[in-house]
Amino acid sequence: MPLDKRQREAFRDVAQETEGIDTEVYERFSKDPLEPIIGLGEANARIGFFGRDPGRDEVKYGEPFIGAGGQIVRKNLYQYLYGKEMPDFEASRALGKHFFWINTVPYKPIGNKAWSMKVKKRFHPLMNKLLIEQWQGRTVITLGREAFLWFGINQSKEARDRLEAFWKQDDRFETHIDVTLSTIDGEEQTFSLYPLPHPSPLNQTWFERFPELLRGRLEQLDVSKDNLTL
Repeated sequence: MPLDKRQREAFRDVAQETEGIDTEVYERFSKDPLEPIIGLGEANARIGFFGRDPGRDEVKYGEPFIGAGGQIVRKNLYQYLYGKEMPDFEASRALGKHFFWINTVPYKPIGNKAWSMKVKKRFHPLMNKLLIEQWQGRTVITLGREAFLWFGINQSKEARDRLEAFWKQDDRFETHIDVTLSTIDGEEQTFSLYPLPHPSPLNQTWFERFPELLRGRLEQLDVSKDNLTL
């Protein structure tokens, strides 16, 4: 489900004013550094994945969640759905259409460091609008702290504190929390967040447990190959 021309131009306009996009990597793959990397999947996908930001492979292929961390998610999704190992890279790409994929900022940052709050706030209205208006699903598996706390941006202090407190709970990867987002036009939707740790080998505390935790979430949400759309 691609962005329409108006949406793409809105992202490009904001990106034009944003410092820190890794233009060297975009140039290496002959990609336009103003083009947002958003692979939305089907509008009626029941489950969404919300991550931090794209990396080198995402720039190369122009798709989110396709690099090392995304492949870990996709490999475990495939195994859960089909009961066998994911055969190849193309199978991982095909799997993507069954889910909704979105990041805090749809551009690769220099050094793969998380975007600053200033930049995340700059893109927040556009990403917010995509979640609320472009997707019919309301169940989001967030990956890592940055992605989870994005849902507190432009919210009241009470709402931000509630998210911070939830993240500190020992059972945060087993329970969920509901958050209401609204567009600048006043349209509101409530999303159910099911947080998981970021699937990075650098995340030594949780990396080995990630497959087990993701499987737990998929079981909780009754995800099956016959139950992927609304």
